[in-house]
Amino acid sequence: MVPLALLCVAALVAAARGAIPPPEEAARMARFVLHNCDWGALATLSAQEGLRGRPFANIFSLSDGPPGPGRGSGVPYLYLTDMEISVQDLEINANASLTVSLAQTPYCKKHRYDPQNPLCAHIIFCGNIVKVNDSEAALAKKALFSRHPEMESWPKDHNWFFAKFNITNIWVLDYFGGLKIVTPEEYYSVKP
Repeated sequence: MVPLALLCVAALVAAARGAIPPPEEAARMARFVLHNCDWGALATLSAQEGLRGRPFANIFSLSDGPPGPGRGSGVPYLYLTDMEISVQDLEINANASLTVSLAQTPYCKKHRYDPQNPLCAHIIFCGNIVKVNDSEAALAKKALFSRHPEMESWPKDHNWFFAKFNITNIWVLDYFGGLKIVTPEEYYSVKP
């Protein structure tokens, strides 16, 4: 009985996340991976003494919308504070890259894919971080707090703000044969 129950739960989880897109649909894959990831590695050019100008990567929670198929906007939203070292870098140079990988989901473990295996898809976004305006703040808040409810209780005196990763370039690695380039226009025009 237990194995059958576990199979049913696994099937429901897979259905809730949606089926992984085929490799020939790189734009859909990029949207799928972002929507199914709760965090990413954000790389900045350091402005810190002793590291100035060198790459500096840090982990950030993110969300493009509430969980569930078809609920993602494709926009990576973040909740940031000026107290964070990477945010201090971004104040000097807002350019950054953001990497998200299915390695953080059950998908790669289920298929026994090493995180470096191309079949364990990962997406590299390049662009810049911008604070969201007041009209977009409600959308960012809903996207982030639906996946990261702890954020609501973070210290108010840290002056948290909502930001988004403004995508200018996208690379998809989801199959053998190298990276695929997806334009932001292609990315935003597909349904995840």
